[in-house]
Amino acid sequence: MAEERELKVRALLDAVRAEGRTALTAPEGKVIADAYGIAVPGEELATAADQAVAAAARFGGPVVLKIVSPDILHKTDAGGVVVGVEGEAAVREAYQRIVDNAHAYAVDAHITGIQVQELLPTGPDTQEVIVGSVTDPTFGKVVAFGLGGVLVEVLKDVTFRLAPVSVDESLDMLDSIKAAEVLRGVRGAKGVDREALAEQIRRVSQLVSEFPEIAEVDLNPVIATPKGALAADIRVILAEGEPKRRRTYTREEILGTMRRLMEPRSVTVIGASNEQGKIGNSVMRNLIDGGFSGEIHPVNPKADDILGRKAYKSVTDVPGDVDVAVFAIPAKFVASALEEVGRKGIPNAVLIPSGFAETGEQELQDEIVAIAERYGTRLLGPNIYGYYSTWQDLCATFCTPYDVKGGVALTSQSGGIGMAILGFARTTKTGVSAIVGLGNKSDLDEDDLLTWFGEDPNTDCIAMHLEDLKDGRAFVEAARETVPKKPVVVLKAGRTAAGAKAAGSHTGALAGDDAVYDDILKQAGVIRAPGLNDMLEYARALPVLPTPKGDNVVIITGAGGSGVLLSDAVMDNGLQLMEIPDDLDAAFRAFIPPFGAAGNPVDITGGEPPSTYEATIRLGLEDPRIHSLVLGYWHTIVTPPMVFAEVTARVVQEFRERGIEKPVVASLAGDVEVEEACQYLFDRGVVAYPYTTEKPVAVLGAKYKWARAAGKLGGGR
Repeated sequence: MAEERELKVRALLDAVRAEGRTALTAPEGKVIADAYGIAVPGEELATAADQAVAAAARFGGPVVLKIVSPDILHKTDAGGVVVGVEGEAAVREAYQRIVDNAHAYAVDAHITGIQVQELLPTGPDTQEVIVGSVTDPTFGKVVAFGLGGVLVEVLKDVTFRLAPVSVDESLDMLDSIKAAEVLRGVRGAKGVDREALAEQIRRVSQLVSEFPEIAEVDLNPVIATPKGALAADIRVILAEGEPKRRRTYTREEILGTMRRLMEPRSVTVIGASNEQGKIGNSVMRNLIDGGFSGEIHPVNPKADDILGRKAYKSVTDVPGDVDVAVFAIPAKFVASALEEVGRKGIPNAVLIPSGFAETGEQELQDEIVAIAERYGTRLLGPNIYGYYSTWQDLCATFCTPYDVKGGVALTSQSGGIGMAILGFARTTKTGVSAIVGLGNKSDLDEDDLLTWFGEDPNTDCIAMHLEDLKDGRAFVEAARETVPKKPVVVLKAGRTAAGAKAAGSHTGALAGDDAVYDDILKQAGVIRAPGLNDMLEYARALPVLPTPKGDNVVIITGAGGSGVLLSDAVMDNGLQLMEIPDDLDAAFRAFIPPFGAAGNPVDITGGEPPSTYEATIRLGLEDPRIHSLVLGYWHTIVTPPMVFAEVTARVVQEFRERGIEKPVVASLAGDVEVEEACQYLFDRGVVAYPYTTEKPVAVLGAKYKWARAAGKLGGGR
């Protein structure tokens, strides 16, 4: 059956191509719909008014008449659609009107005929939605669902997933639009048939996955009712050319190369220099001063000795196997030196120089990529600051050194962002496993790094700044492998990039939209950070927080105003304030003054001594129904900041030693002493921030997002 279906569609697409067309007509679209079980209303093609009248009579009741022309894609714009036509005279008049409008709209348009279609139901129990697919420039085949009709491009209440989608993913799409509640039925209207609607999504995703030459599919509108979902119109557009194929590597190949990059035994610096101020001098100094225990071989044809190390005229003269060649020479000399690196069999070239695609020299970049592919050498860069692999004491960069070892791996596409990462790490004493520049991403990119960091025992959390993805599907595949083991945080720049290219369908007009990135990164389980500081704070804090075991969040605060703001932040970050049962409410009330307030937030009031903070925090950690605590502190002389910090850290540690671990975050308001108190808490596993109620809750929200995506909270991804 599947083979017969594919043969039928293949024959149709080949015939369309043979005619030099990329857009299918409505009757051709129906052939595809029937083959893939995409539900559509009854319809017939009429090439004369008499045929239209006869077809309308067979359907009975009102019908819709639509122009069928390979030269007219947007039928409504051409006046080519008339709805609710009933009776012989009305059908004849509508038929002629559509033909006249079509000729006026496009004089030379070939008119195949007029489609006569059953009129779909209307009324309070019907909803117009759009189901479609587009070939996104980053992610390839993407399926879309949202509010339908002509407003789809205005309202943009649309959600996206990689195609093909499963039944569960297609059902999840129905709940991912802002108007999701409308589909369930509001103000007395019945909900739509969710299974039928989800099946339309799934079948479209199956179609485009099996026929990659289909660039766009538009079912718009789909009329969804309590009894089913029918596509009133289907538009199919073929791609104009073959997409450029990217060279791919197996997981084992990636891990093998990345291991030699991140854990090298021998490094050579091409362009090493004795002259201070030169990049080649800075790289050499960082490697030597950083304490790298492997071999360091400078290459410079004009020197015999560099910083006490024997220098070689060519990389081919370097003895033994070399894992990494760091380039510190001008762009125009890179290609010839890379040939020597290839002949030497060095698996990794780290290209610091700029002057390639980023300055318009695409041909030069293409040349070095071709050389590297010929020899099997992987390229990091060009146009990067280098990289740090702290657990190997490796500082292969011309920037300031950094050697605080920890579990956070940080990557950036931009050198400036890379240095912001470095400064943040130093200021906050964040231990890192690696900091890697990606630059132009001529070869190695985020999916290679994700594959490595996902397996790296020294890495607990991965944070990535990116401006684009070369291969969105490869990134998603790597993320899906990594997320169940450790969080992945992404800062995607360019959220406000202006509009998509002109397209042949409503769905196609949304290609490249940031919403595609947003939804598919979420589908992959990635945490998307709204800004640079957020990305860095998530990366710093997520490894500190234990994984929550449930959704119940309780706020304990010494200030009512903070409690309100913390409550807002909880809701803004998709968290759930626990409904406090009567027995727990009474237990909290036993520790707070009569003018305080239990419930959630638990307001202990500002004048309370440390013992009140301690008692309520103990209760929050002790009760198994509470899964996370948000603490709101404000500075008083009765309970000074460091006293609050010491009490909180001691109690949290005591419970951890008893095997009770819950995420605890804190917001501290007060004079400058709260800054020291926050650092004290952070160092002891309580994520705390001064002067903000939003940040600690945002971090907690990020931890919950990861826990859900990793399947650790129930409900899976």
